[in-house]
Amino acid sequence: MGDAEGSTIRPEEIASLSPWFHNLHFPDGTQTAPDHFLGDFPLFKWKELAPFIPEDLTGWNALDIGCNAGFYTFELARRGARVTGIDVDPHYLRQATWAARQYGVEERVRFRQMQIYDLARDPVEFDLVLFLGVLYHLRYPLLGLDIVARKVKRLMVFQTLTMPGKEIYFQPDHWINERDTLLDPGWPKAAFIEDRFAGDPTNWWILNHAGVEALLRSAGMRIIGYPGDEIYLCEPNPQLPSCVTTWNKEEYLSATGTAAASEGCVTDAIQPPDGLTS
Repeated sequence: MGDAEGSTIRPEEIASLSPWFHNLHFPDGTQTAPDHFLGDFPLFKWKELAPFIPEDLTGWNALDIGCNAGFYTFELARRGARVTGIDVDPHYLRQATWAARQYGVEERVRFRQMQIYDLARDPVEFDLVLFLGVLYHLRYPLLGLDIVARKVKRLMVFQTLTMPGKEIYFQPDHWINERDTLLDPGWPKAAFIEDRFAGDPTNWWILNHAGVEALLRSAGMRIIGYPGDEIYLCEPNPQLPSCVTTWNKEEYLSATGTAAASEGCVTDAIQPPDGLTS
């Protein structure tokens, strides 16, 4: 991948950065987590979604959200993209920074410690966004998705933990007492995790398939493919933009603390649909 490909990595270097969640494969055959409990992770996931991403990403600006040790970041850089990887955990970012040197790609990647919500105050947009395995860790998932969706110029690959089932029920409106409809298996739903799931207190929400698709549409995205289980390939949908860019812009600006920066634009928001005025 770079000038460092001929170097040999000492096992103690990898051990000093343990534990690893990404099993990185280096050119000398060394791996960071060869005994991963999920198998060769995330390589087997990458093999599912790789055919859905352009082989040549030269000139593309990419974002890897929740980059961990940088596996996906490095794969995008391998295809020619300039990639920003963000994560909240400094331990993973130390691993990623070290691994970038081993691959010799320091000039094509950068890593930042930040929350997903911080992206709302960053003016940079990205041709490609990887939003994998993060949504269910967010206390405020729709806000996070709204923020990310506004950053996508061409493609987003989205993955999240979901409930069993692929049913989809859609009807645009109901009377207030038609609540039995909410119990339909295909109604968009999110299960809230009050304490922890799989022993992890940061697992907050598990959506059903219909819920994932509804949230993506609501955020202004159009689903154009399914690279694998729980993986959604999306692109911006100019025919159905998110309400946070139109009539509900003020709420978004207030929630993200960016209202002051957009002062003078808020009053230009489109009026809400009939029935949503107070």
